[in-house]
Amino acid sequence: MFFLLLKNIVVTKKTFMSYRQPPNLLRWVVILILMATLSACTSTLLSTSSHALQIDRLLTSSTAQLPATELTEVAFFPQEIYQCGPAALATALNWSGLSVSPEDLVPQVFLPGRQGSLQLELLAATRRHGRIPYVIRPELTTLFAEIKAGNPVLVLQNLGLSWYARWHYAVVVGFDVQQDQIILRSGKERRHIVPIRLFERTWKRGGYWAITVTPPETLPTSAEEIPYLQAVAPMERLQRWQDVNTAYTTALSRWPTSTTARMGLGNSLYALHDLNAAAQAFKTITHQDPSFAPAFNNLAQVLAEQNHLPEAEQAARQAIHLGGPLLPAYEETLQQILKRR
Repeated sequence: MFFLLLKNIVVTKKTFMSYRQPPNLLRWVVILILMATLSACTSTLLSTSSHALQIDRLLTSSTAQLPATELTEVAFFPQEIYQCGPAALATALNWSGLSVSPEDLVPQVFLPGRQGSLQLELLAATRRHGRIPYVIRPELTTLFAEIKAGNPVLVLQNLGLSWYARWHYAVVVGFDVQQDQIILRSGKERRHIVPIRLFERTWKRGGYWAITVTPPETLPTSAEEIPYLQAVAPMERLQRWQDVNTAYTTALSRWPTSTTARMGLGNSLYALHDLNAAAQAFKTITHQDPSFAPAFNNLAQVLAEQNHLPEAEQAARQAIHLGGPLLPAYEETLQQILKRR
């Protein structure tokens, strides 16, 4: 099995799949995600270098005129002791259309030894439930944009001091810049209202970390191509292929020329045993980017499985002609095709 390193993409963890796969189908996998290792409710401090707050700049811009927004229908789960992570994630997952309780999530995200939850566990649990955890930009304007678009935002806060951290997860459900308010589902309060400046200080001490939780057919309004695909790719490890397929299809609706998304789509179609659609996905890449050798290799492999051996040989030879660091894999693909012929 081969792992493909694409331009501007870094593979940080190899992921092996157990589905039917010939040895020379190049797996495109993106496992790059900004995963902090801080626990909520008990963690080490994330420091920031500047004392300036974003809200001070926003009050002098057009953002200050944003109309107040509150997502009043977002579910509320009162937090049990040290279990802000399960409560906050259950809130976000329920808004995304799932019926999940904090008790369901405790075994997945709560670490008794830390008396809290790591961001890594929250991200992984979100994917296990077939949802995409998208880490938004660390900006108040982005947070406000997601709320206006109807997406509650799960945030990490430090409610303590710089030298005595008290980590906490909450869900932002509303804001009113004119009234200087942020509205959260937090702790045991359904509508926990705090001044924006106070909220930002606690959020800043949490590294401005925040995620939206959306179904695979829905994109966060602030989603950017590479970060979104990085959020989707780890779901391949869970073999949730239909969800993966839907997410890549959704990505292509916004970024139709994305080689990254279409390679992911082709591999998910292959995993779903839809060889015709997989071949078409790889073929589309070869038309959009004729210099991208891995797509020719994957196309050759799929065509060979369909017994279209002359076309498969042509695609394999083109991959070899283009060359690159995966040339030995391309040559092996060709050898397998010639043996079948």
